This record gives sequence, structure tokens and C-alpha cells, in this order.
Amino acid sequence: MTEATAATEPTEPTEATEAAEATEATAPAITSFDHAERRIWSGKAEPYADTYARLCAHLVPAVLDAAEVGPGTRVLDVGCGTGTVTAAAVARGASVYAADADPGMAAATRRAVPGVTPHIARLPELPYPDDTFDAAVGNFVLNHVGRPRAALAELRRITRPGGRVAVTIWRSPGAPGQTLIGRAAQAVGLTRPTWLPALAPQDDFPRTPEGLAALLDTAGLLGAECTEPAWEHRCDPDTWWAGAERGIGAIGQVLNSGGAEGMAAARRAYDDLCTEFRTREGLLVLPHVALLAAGTV
Repeated sequence: MTEATAATEPTEPTEATEAAEATEATAPAITSFDHAERRIWSGKAEPYADTYARLCAHLVPAVLDAAEVGPGTRVLDVGCGTGTVTAAAVARGASVYAADADPGMAAATRRAVPGVTPHIARLPELPYPDDTFDAAVGNFVLNHVGRPRAALAELRRITRPGGRVAVTIWRSPGAPGQTLIGRAAQAVGLTRPTWLPALAPQDDFPRTPEGLAALLDTAGLLGAECTEPAWEHRCDPDTWWAGAERGIGAIGQVLNSGGAEGMAAARRAYDDLCTEFRTREGLLVLPHVALLAAGTV
């Protein structure tokens, strides 16, 4: 794994931070983007566990390190998914709490880590008092909220002064492995469904180290730093295809928008594109790049 770093200097809240907070205070907590995300992820815990959860698990140790999670740390895993971060934090001896917006995901974490009872809750409104945790982590969660800055401000709220907040998202533009299925869909004319909204312009931000570090800064976190971890994910072609085929994420909605005929055409294009990544053993070696950012409350 390789990485590069961007950072902001530790500062007190600035005019930009205060202006952002004022904007967040007047914006709706739940957006059309959030509603679409709930639709996308409903019932997807099992296919996610079988496919993309393994991909996202690559950064679990790094995000816990960035949040300084160790024995006795009172930590929240927000967007806990199928429990990979929760389980790893428990293994470190931390006192772990978990939350996810999707009931199926919360249930999956409960099964994976029996000693933890996740809350069903979504950013930017979490059911915890101010200063509850020593650390808060969100592994590939900001991708799935309609108001990322407000989500970070909420994580800051529930974390004690001096505590740590650490998050990961996908970099944009994505690495070739990330864009493989999207390129196959594009090759056969499949496009984003009209019901699937993008983030509102005022809520969006550059998916770059500088962009994510700046987002943490405007959310009020101090000394924000962002690294750019890169790795190769290995899996067989059918497993990689299965996640999107079963409707996971925005790419899953694109892939399913063309019906059976469009799906079959995209699969043929995908098989052709896989030659770029296939090993002699038939596995795919897929380059990925993400962003990992952390700051202090």
C-alpha cells in the first residue's frame, strides 16, 4: 500500500467554518440523496458482505490507527455495515459502539460481533450526547450521506475535546480497478437512472486529499490531514461482477437500469475489459485508491 498526504494547519474555527455551520443549520437534515441511498442499500447486507465489504476492509487498520483507537478507547463505528471495523476495534480492546442507517446492516454487525448492539441511526443526526466518545470512525460512509460537512460536524459533536475523528472515502477520479464495471456499463450505453440524484452542489466537495482535508477543516476539526492509500484488491471476476449485478451502490443501479438485455451486454463488455487485470490463475488484480482523513476535536 502506498500513500501521499495533504494537511491543514491546526487552527481555531475560522470565518469559513462559521459560515459553513450557519448554512448547515438552515439546510434539511435528510436530503433526496439520503432517501435514494436508503432505497439502494435496503436488503443489501448479504450481497455487500460477499463482495464489496472485503474491498473496504483493506483500510480498517489504517482508519483505526488514524483515530488512535486502542485498549479502553470509547469509539463509535458509524456506518458500521457488516461489522469489519467494529470487530477490529473490539480486537484492539476498545469499548465499541456502532450505528448504521440500514437495519439489515445493523443486524449484520450484531451477528458478526455479538457483544455489540448497533443503533439504527443515520448521519447527520445521531442519538448520542455531546462529547460521548474518545473517537469516531466512518469507513467509506461520507460517500453515502447527502450532507458530508454536516455529517463530519455531527461526528465532531459526539466526540470529546481532544478526541479523534477519522473517515475514508473513494478518491475521484478513481483508479482503473474502481472504474472497471462503470466502463463496461458506459461501453454499452447504460447511464445513471433519473431517480438517482447526485449531491447538491453546495454539499459536494473535491474527492482529493486537499478537498477532504478542507472539508474536515470547515466542519471544525483541527489539524486535519488526508492520506491517499493505494492497494490492489484481488478477487475472481464473477465475485467482482456480482456486487453490482445484485444492485449494490450507484453502479449497481446503473447496471440494472438496462434490464436483462443491458445487463448481458454489459457483462460481455466487462469480460473483455477484465483481460487488463487478469492473472494467469484467473483472478483479477484491481488497483484502488482511497482517501483517509483525520482530525482532532
